[in-house]
Amino acid sequence: MAIFLIFFLGIGNFAMHKAVLESGHPLLGQVPWFFHLLGGRFSLVVEFFMLLGAMLMVSQGSEGWAWGYAAYSGVNGVSMWLILSGRI
Repeated sequence: MAIFLIFFLGIGNFAMHKAVLESGHPLLGQVPWFFHLLGGRFSLVVEFFMLLGAMLMVSQGSEGWAWGYAAYSGVNGVSMWLILSGRI
């Protein structure tokens, strides 16, 4: 069950991440140079490997990773809201 939760949270994380990348927010110009690799999509590759790692750990019985990834998703959601609403 936890692996499905992580998978669906991962879909949400990718959607939030893409929305922020496409927003053209001035903060995106201040990220380190390596995040501009692959046309700015390198961070999506990092997001994929975080999702993959969390899913692999949960599949091996480490349920705490599900809680950690849920917390990570919550922080992503708040960050996206702050950026897209213009509060930052």
